Amino acid sequence: MAKPDPITELLQNSKTIAVVGLSANPLRPSHGVAAYMQSHGYRIIPVNPGIETCLGEKAFPSLMEVPEKIDIVNIFRRPVFVEEVVDQAIRLKVPAIWMQEEVIHEEAAEKARRAGIFVVMDRCILKEHRARFR
Repeated sequence: MAKPDPITELLQNSKTIAVVGLSANPLRPSHGVAAYMQSHGYRIIPVNPGIETCLGEKAFPSLMEVPEKIDIVNIFRRPVFVEEVVDQAIRLKVPAIWMQEEVIHEEAAEKARRAGIFVVMDRCILKEHRARFR
C-alpha cells in the first residue's frame, strides 16, 4: 500500500486558503493560482492591504483581520516579508503554511514547524494539486 502523502492529505482536508500577497491583476501568478484553487472548490481569502476584493471575495489587510478559520496560509510575498506572515499564522494557530516557488525562508519555516504547523516551501500549490487530482 502506498504511504500517505502529507501534501495530498493537506489538500484533501483543507477548505479555506488565505492567499497572502494575492494580486487583483489577472496576469500575476498569485491571481492565476488562487483562481485555479477556487475553481477546484477551495474558499480563497485574499490578504493584501492594497485591494478591496479579488475573485469575488473581500480582501483583508493582514491575516490578523481574517474573521474565519484558515486551513492553509499560501504566501506570495518576497522572503523578506515571510517571517511576519509566519508569526501571524502561529498566533492564529493555522495548521499549514505554503510558501510558493522561490519563496524560501528557512528560519521562518523552522519557527512554524516548532509551533506545530505543517510547512511546504518553494513549491506551487497549483502544480501540486494538479499532479495529484487530475
